Amino acid sequence: MSITRRTFVKRAAISGITAAVIMTGTDKAVAKAAAEGNYALLHDLEKCDGCVNFDTPRCVVACRTKNQPNFPEPQADIMNYWPQKNYEDWSDKREVTDRLTPYNWTYVQHLEFEHQGKTVKVHIPRKCMHCDNPPCSVLCPFGVNDKMPEGPVVINPNGCFGGSKCRDVCPWHIPQRQAGVGLYLKAAPKFAGGGVMYKCDMCYDLIKKGQEPACVTACPQGAIKFGSQEELRDYAHKWAQDNDGYIYGDVENGGTSNYYISKIPFEAINKAIKEQDIDGKPGRIIMSPEIQNPLDEPAKMMSGFAIAPVAGVLAAGISAYNIMKGGADHED
Repeated sequence: MSITRRTFVKRAAISGITAAVIMTGTDKAVAKAAAEGNYALLHDLEKCDGCVNFDTPRCVVACRTKNQPNFPEPQADIMNYWPQKNYEDWSDKREVTDRLTPYNWTYVQHLEFEHQGKTVKVHIPRKCMHCDNPPCSVLCPFGVNDKMPEGPVVINPNGCFGGSKCRDVCPWHIPQRQAGVGLYLKAAPKFAGGGVMYKCDMCYDLIKKGQEPACVTACPQGAIKFGSQEELRDYAHKWAQDNDGYIYGDVENGGTSNYYISKIPFEAINKAIKEQDIDGKPGRIIMSPEIQNPLDEPAKMMSGFAIAPVAGVLAAGISAYNIMKGGADHED
């Protein structure tokens, strides 16, 4: 996707004004309307073997290969940005595949733990959940994080300032930031953002062509399904009923376009994930069934709004300043 000067100014200015007055009910209505005909993903954890016979899971390889042209190429000299005293740079860790990074948009979590007296192994492909009512999109102060009509939640890297508000409000903290790239370098390298945020976009460009996401076609076990959100939700519920199983992603964070089915309860899976000592390790994410949409919690919602309007106004002001200087691209 590309963003024009006029579009960016309009969206940044609007985000600064509307972020303070967004009503959760309105957002849900918009998301519901957009969800009509949504696509979704379904991961069958009973079929996924983690590609243990390969050096790297095939879905991860396919995702990296397909999205390599979109990976960030930071400038050589990356500066700290106010008020931060550091920056996030994964450019020398591009080969990391055991967590989410700006260069790795899906990974497989390998678990081995005791459940009901037996040792079980579970392998979980992790990626963006593509929420029905994504708080990352609602609170993006720059207006470049969108829930698409087809279902994916997509970040436009051409307008992202890397403020990481999307990661802050994401219950799974999924988007990851790479410094030294993006619009902020031209607009205000010392004062705005810190790069660009990256995450799975469900291969949105392929979806628009009528094709399946790369991870789906690459899975040798057929453990990842792609199709209508409604049909996959129905499939998940029937499977859970027939197999005395469990579903993840159907109600978490208000509902998502990314489902998981398993015969092991997700409370047990999440406990095993936490026991891997993921705290403090960027890009390693939990799988709690108790996750709620922060926009449904007044305290967290107001906390998000407290920052979003300021950032939106800042973005609009910076962009307007650069336009007056003639430093921004224009569309006509």
